[in-house]
Amino acid sequence: MNTKELEQALSTLTLIVDTREHDTESSRHRIRNISFPYIRQKLDFGDYSCKITLADGKDINFSDIFAVERKMNLDELALCFGAERDRFEREFIRAKDKNARYKSRMSPNALVASMITWLIRYDCQIIMCDELISGRIIKEILYRETKNYLNNSTL
Repeated sequence: MNTKELEQALSTLTLIVDTREHDTESSRHRIRNISFPYIRQKLDFGDYSCKITLADGKDINFSDIFAVERKMNLDELALCFGAERDRFEREFIRAKDKNARYKSRMSPNALVASMITWLIRYDCQIIMCDELISGRIIKEILYRETKNYLNNSTL
């Protein structure tokens, strides 16, 4: 893919927001900060992914290749590694198959151990950020993942 084709494809990048992501003022703010056109679609894993359209009109949906799973705080993250661990792990398994201070009762050592284990087991990354910049972080992750995919593919 040459530079012009790459730029054209990236200019069509559309955000995919999981239908289970709650429509709140915070989520609307985050989506505005991402600043891509967006659609709502059920995702098998993650809260956000994207798609593009190539010059020949072919759509590439990246939701089976990469996604961003957003958590609002350490309490929600701890819940995913605690009481909701089985559901959360099933989501990571689906993703892999296709490609401190907080109020929780989970001990900080157990939370950190679980996070590190899952980073290794599921080849994922955890990025902590303030809610005010989460949209920009999600935007950059999706844009860079898409660009990397296109630069390294044989479309």
